[in-house]
Amino acid sequence: MNEFRPSRFEVLPLIIKNLLIINVLVFIAQNTIGKQFSFSMDDYFALHTWKSTLFQPWQLVTHMFLHGSVGHIFGNMLALWMFGAVLENLWGGKRFLIFYIICGLGAALLHLLFLNYEIGHLTKEYVDLVAMHASNRTGAAEAMMNYATKHNIMLNDEFTNYLRANPDDNDAAGKLLDVLSNHYKETINTPTIGASGAVFGVLAAFVYLFPNTYIYLYFFIPVKAKWLGLAYFSYELFFAIRNSAGDNVARWAHVGGAIVGLLLVITWNKTNKKTFY
Repeated sequence: MNEFRPSRFEVLPLIIKNLLIINVLVFIAQNTIGKQFSFSMDDYFALHTWKSTLFQPWQLVTHMFLHGSVGHIFGNMLALWMFGAVLENLWGGKRFLIFYIICGLGAALLHLLFLNYEIGHLTKEYVDLVAMHASNRTGAAEAMMNYATKHNIMLNDEFTNYLRANPDDNDAAGKLLDVLSNHYKETINTPTIGASGAVFGVLAAFVYLFPNTYIYLYFFIPVKAKWLGLAYFSYELFFAIRNSAGDNVARWAHVGGAIVGLLLVITWNKTNKKTFY
């Protein structure tokens, strides 16, 4: 099938409608109940790395229903409705929900694999610094300052100048290590939230099934789905590989969701010709 031309189309099918409602209700809870009662929904329901003490298995699913801002949830829910409604009308609610959850899980697992790889290097560096400081090894203070520079940890210039002039001041080095320890703990416990991984799977399936359907960028620039999908995936893959400092977007989750969605729709399309075209 190259272009989507439905004979019967529900603008807001059941599963899409319920996913939108659940996401909006959770977002409201994040910004009302959670803040009012000093309850961090991110700690319990956002996705954390396996190395974090906050990690729980259910977070592989629950993180898909949390969002960080109005723009975040609006973008995800708009894309979910635009492309997901088409797929649910084609497949039916049950199959679409299974597809959506599998894409979200696949995105989360790939994200965790790369996150675990990155944090593994960070952990080794941090443990080495702790050992150097504990044994009063020569060069420990300089190594800690180099670590801070490498990981973009802001330090007071006056303090670092003092430490360079007095590298044997164990108390000053200990204070620096405290700063690095806090940064390390924050990094380990950084949460990942959002439905983007699952939505990328939905987008990939739509592009595969309806590659020549026109999507109107900014409501008036027509672009075929296959070119938009390829450009968007390439963009995410480029920045995932580049891994730019300060980029807080879970790029590998986006890439993972798209790959899982594409593989799943290709597999289903081979075994169910009556449903897929």
